[in-house]
Amino acid sequence: MASTTPAHSDLLLVDDLMLLLMDDDGASVQGAGTLYYTLGGAVLTELALLGRVEVDDSGVLNGPRVTPVGREPLPDPLLQSAFDLVAKKTQRVQPLLIGIGADLWKVVRDRLVDRGLLRREEKRVLGVFRTTRWPAADAHHEAELRARIRRVLEDGETPDPRTAAIIALLSASGAMPSLRPPLPWTNQTVTRAKEIERGEWGAQAVSTAVTRTAAGIAASSAAVAISVAASR
Repeated sequence: MASTTPAHSDLLLVDDLMLLLMDDDGASVQGAGTLYYTLGGAVLTELALLGRVEVDDSGVLNGPRVTPVGREPLPDPLLQSAFDLVAKKTQRVQPLLIGIGADLWKVVRDRLVDRGLLRREEKRVLGVFRTTRWPAADAHHEAELRARIRRVLEDGETPDPRTAAIIALLSASGAMPSLRPPLPWTNQTVTRAKEIERGEWGAQAVSTAVTRTAAGIAASSAAVAISVAASR
C-alpha cells in the first residue's frame, strides 16, 4: 500500500471515503441518499481486514450473516463501537449497515476536522441565514488516495485491499461520476470499477482468508446500496 503521511496513518477506510465524497468546496456530500450504507460498509470492511468479523456464504436479500471474531480491544473507538454492535447478536449485512452507518457521516466529518484534513467555515447570508461548509484544510492525503485509485482504474494496477474496498464502495454509492474534483469516468474505468465492486479484486489482493472476507463484505455492502438506491 502506498505510504501516507505519519499524521494521517491512523485514518480508516470510512475517513478516506468521506474525504472523497465531500465536495471540494465543502458545501455538500455526494451519494447522500445511500451514505449510511456506504460508510457502514466501510467500517464493516475495515473490521474484516483486521480479522475481527467473518461472513457465511448465504445469499439472501439482506446479505450474508456477520459474526464477530476475537475479544481484544480495537485501536479506534469508531471500530470498537461497530464491533460491539456485531457482537450483540448474529445479524445480516443490511441491518448492520443501518445500525453502524446511521448519522455516521457527522462523526466522520468531525474526525476529519480534528485531524486537520477539513476545516469548519461558518458564514451568514444576507446577515441572517447561517451556512456551514467543511472545505479541505490539507489536500495532500486525498491527492495520494486519488492517485492510487487512478492507477487502478486507468492503468489496470492490481489494487491493495484498502484501495479496492474504497473503489468498490465508492462505485456502489453512485457518486463517482459527480465527485468534485472528478475521478476518471470512461467506459474503461466504469468497467474496472464495477468489477471491483463485484468483489473481483485480483488474485494478489484476495490471497488470504481475511482479504477474501473483506472483499465479500464490500461487495455485499455495495449490492445493498445499489438495491436501496434503485428502489427510490
